[in-house]
Amino acid sequence: MKKYFIAGVLVWAPIAVTVWVITWGLGLLDGVYGSVMHAIIAILPNEFSLSLQTFREIPGVGILIVIAVIMFTGLLAISFAGQWWLRVWDKQVNRIPVVRSIYSSIKQLSSTLFSSNGQAFRKALLIRYPHSDSWAIAFQTGTPAAEVENKLGSDYVNVFLPTTPNPTSGFFMIVQRSQTIELDMSIEEALKHIVSMGSVPPNNLTNYVGKSLNHFDS
Repeated sequence: MKKYFIAGVLVWAPIAVTVWVITWGLGLLDGVYGSVMHAIIAILPNEFSLSLQTFREIPGVGILIVIAVIMFTGLLAISFAGQWWLRVWDKQVNRIPVVRSIYSSIKQLSSTLFSSNGQAFRKALLIRYPHSDSWAIAFQTGTPAAEVENKLGSDYVNVFLPTTPNPTSGFFMIVQRSQTIELDMSIEEALKHIVSMGSVPPNNLTNYVGKSLNHFDS
């Protein structure tokens, strides 16, 4: 009974988590669409409200519209006119006292993370944590700011140390490059290794169910 139950969990757990993540993402997109439509319905006259409310409740339309808007925005952003418009938009937003700090920080972060030539999350490293006799897997996120590098007086790197089993939280650390060991495993493999708390070795995920069943057979 225990063997069969564990086998069922190993089959259904990845499917359930995958479906949950996809559902959460689609719900987020649909929520953005719903908020925009709610604002439009509140502004327009009452004779248009019923038609828009009916259109809003069509399943899947909000997700498709949000994806289409994102794709269209990306198409405009890489054009010459779109780049000019973005420069004008950035200049106007940066004039707003409180908004400019949040906007500029998020824009710089997203540009660093999603840039094809950026260094954020390009390498998996071993660092000494929480003391010199133990190691943890972290991700290199770049190099320290010029002021930090000048005051430290040595070659340091910025790293993000994720927590287990939730890798979305963690610690930002500045460590000596000589005290790190670069790993050959990919970022995806390192994340899977961290989420599984080290129980799933890299390049061996497909045999995980079979090995688990063999373990219970023994």
